[in-house]
Amino acid sequence: MKQKDLTFFFCIIWALTLLYGEMLAYWLPSIETCSWPHFKVQTNNDSYQNDYVKVAVITDPQLTDKTSLRVPEKSLALKLVNFYTDLNMRRSFFSSILPFKPDVILFLGDYFDGGPHLSDEEWKESFNRFKHIFGLNAQGKYNDKQVYFISGNHDIGYESLHYAKPKVIGRYEETFGIRNYKFTVGKVDFIAVDAQMLDGHPQKHLTSQVWEFVKNISVDNVIHPRVLLTHIPLYRPDGTYCGPDRSYPIINQAIDRAAYDKSGDIIYQNYVSKKSSKYLLDTIKPKLILSGHDHDQCTITHQSKSGPVKEHTLGTISMKQGNLYPSFMLLSVDNSTLRNASILQEPLLTHLCYLPKQLHIYIWYIVLFGFTLLALLFWPTSSTSFWYQCWNLTGRFKQLIASIVSRNETKEKDEDPNYEYETMWDAEGSMHLIKKPLKASASNSNERSLGERGNVLMRPTARKNTGQEGDLSMDMASSIAPDSLARIPPRTGKSRTTVIIQRLLRTLRMLTVIAAVNVSLYMMLLFKDYQTSNATFSSLLRLFYSYIDF
Repeated sequence: MKQKDLTFFFCIIWALTLLYGEMLAYWLPSIETCSWPHFKVQTNNDSYQNDYVKVAVITDPQLTDKTSLRVPEKSLALKLVNFYTDLNMRRSFFSSILPFKPDVILFLGDYFDGGPHLSDEEWKESFNRFKHIFGLNAQGKYNDKQVYFISGNHDIGYESLHYAKPKVIGRYEETFGIRNYKFTVGKVDFIAVDAQMLDGHPQKHLTSQVWEFVKNISVDNVIHPRVLLTHIPLYRPDGTYCGPDRSYPIINQAIDRAAYDKSGDIIYQNYVSKKSSKYLLDTIKPKLILSGHDHDQCTITHQSKSGPVKEHTLGTISMKQGNLYPSFMLLSVDNSTLRNASILQEPLLTHLCYLPKQLHIYIWYIVLFGFTLLALLFWPTSSTSFWYQCWNLTGRFKQLIASIVSRNETKEKDEDPNYEYETMWDAEGSMHLIKKPLKASASNSNERSLGERGNVLMRPTARKNTGQEGDLSMDMASSIAPDSLARIPPRTGKSRTTVIIQRLLRTLRMLTVIAAVNVSLYMMLLFKDYQTSNATFSSLLRLFYSYIDF
């Protein structure tokens, strides 16, 4: 009965853990920690709360591929990483983001990890994964909402790569659309620029193309507030404080240029240069800036001719891109039709939302497995019930804590009552404690000769009775014949090897039952979200079968 209780207990614990880690954890952002920011605005008229367009902002999914890990392209390790990172983002999108029912989805770049280095076939395969993760149709769009993309450095690279691989730009625009464009959501204009080209050589075509677009935007009549979209954040001084949402140390400016020729083309940069950033701020005059690239959150305020401008750098949505706290943003965009309604409400409201810490969930799985294995191996085999053993272990644990506390409270040195301590000074003036035995009096020594039991003196009559009892016990022991002692059977017990084997068999039996219940549950939760028809999962199964030689 005890083994059944223990097995049932761990079946329940594992089932609850899997339900939380694989499903319930993804519901929490939409239940507890996140909401559309315009719902929090207090206005005199509740109808104003409906005059917003809801925009979900996502950045840096950076799908893993052959360039991500130093493993063979067709290896099982790479397939497993692809499977679980794709699954995590798909769950995050469908269970944490879509329940907010956004009207617009905005992606801020870096959709692939090694985009410029992929062949056309590999690019197409990665794009199919991207569409599957984020629920896009065959054309890379949604049927019931608008979707917008901006380019990232992991999609098209920097200036040094474009002239070596000219087809990279064309392939990107054929898949995601043009790189520099303007669109309107509600009563706000969004300006998307190819940040990878901003600091290139001005005389080259791609860089001049970006600045020509910016120049044309600057001469337009500014009717609506503007939001600047750039994958690479604008310039910030080294060590700039990024706000309380930052998880990791600040990254300072770094611009790497090609050293293999005299062109000095950019091969990587953390931020847009100071000069380009200032020109963008003064020319476009945005009310808000959204960026990615950093993989971590950062909120700063820039100073421009038109006043202070806030920039939100969003963290990655992927659990693998160096940030244990994936996130996304909810953006409320003014869509009021009433005159002077903007006076009563802000045109742009933002709220940063965090996704489940999937790595922590996997670590908890490992810890729980170790605890389960130890509990099954070392749990007492007596016939007492499981819950009695739990109560007994709790009591022993309390006793252990009490003994540790009482041990710390005792004095470090107990003085011996049979010795006295005398203070002595040496020639150098240092003090020493000398331990000397007490001088016992003759009367005390006579009293001790009468015998003691503990600290109580025994009377002569008691000593006499004790002696008689001792003689009686000796007579009884001598009356027992040696042959009768030899006939007493020795105590029998199981050998250590037998006990170990029995415990291992018991543990294996209970583990089999726990696994039979919870592995089935895990597989159901796993493929409920991922869809077994996906090509990545099919290739993963084929590769796994080839490894085990089925």
